[in-house]
Amino acid sequence: MTIKEELSDLETKVTKGLKIAHTKMIEFKKFKKTPIVISSNGKVIEVTPEEMALETEK
Repeated sequence: MTIKEELSDLETKVTKGLKIAHTKMIEFKKFKKTPIVISSNGKVIEVTPEEMALETEK
């Protein structure tokens, strides 16, 4: 396996892991009924888990 193939495989695994973690975080926030705090254009904002789920489905 070449270095390029190994990096591509690693990138695929990391991306898959991040998607799983994101999904679990949204589920947890829905369960706890708490907002998700993010930074947007240099400002800290609170987003409901339902809004975040809708944005990520696009």
